[in-house]
Amino acid sequence: MQRFEGRVALVTGGSRGIGFAIARRLVAEGASVVITGRKQDSLDAAVAELEAVLEAEQVAAGSGAGPRVSAIAGRADDPEHRAAAIAHAVATHGRLDHLVNNAGINPIWGPALDADPVVIRKILEVNVIAAFEWTRDAVRARAESSPGLRSIVNLSSISGVAAAPNIPFYGVSKAALINLTQQLAAELAPGVRVNAVAPAVVKTDFARALYEGREASVASEYPLARLGEPDDVAGPVAFLLSDDAAWITGQTLLIDGGASIRPIG
Repeated sequence: MQRFEGRVALVTGGSRGIGFAIARRLVAEGASVVITGRKQDSLDAAVAELEAVLEAEQVAAGSGAGPRVSAIAGRADDPEHRAAAIAHAVATHGRLDHLVNNAGINPIWGPALDADPVVIRKILEVNVIAAFEWTRDAVRARAESSPGLRSIVNLSSISGVAAAPNIPFYGVSKAALINLTQQLAAELAPGVRVNAVAPAVVKTDFARALYEGREASVASEYPLARLGEPDDVAGPVAFLLSDDAAWITGQTLLIDGGASIRPIG
């Protein structure tokens, strides 16, 4: 499928893990993609891999033309970085159709009552406020380009819908992001759709502390008997961004291997 042919997407935190899988899926479906991240070397490696995927698909299709990929390094909560990334997308490709707010942090581990308020504020700043500001900046850019922003997907978490032992304020931030998704969906309709996904444990470096050394035990708690892979999230995100989800907004899709339907007792 080429659901994103001629479209442009910006994926924050797109150099690895779930963000990279989303970028790869969008490129495979015809999009031009701009990814962001904090480290230039990681971004360069990601762009090289995306370009290799793209080149292989072009050869298979017998075509030398296709979508392009690029990267902008910076912190998700830095206003200058946001402005530069969005301006780059519009200047390079003439438009910005889709935004994926994937960047997030969780620098603390342990009970909520032991958390440092300074660190709590940083989590909320990056995971919630920055996602809002990326959205606001992208919407403002919409007025300056045609046809402009179409859809947004926010990366929440299953920790945003239930208690999350040892990562309490990550969960609090992701719960706030779910509500923010609803608020923005109401305000931006009908021009821009806003949805979210809430994955359970996905095998990435970011989530390693949740399963390392006990993967089989953790996986046994899921009805589908395995942990998630980044591609398990990329597919649903691509769906929600695409016109296949044209009558869906303000929703949060649980991607949890059946964890939310586990029998009690």
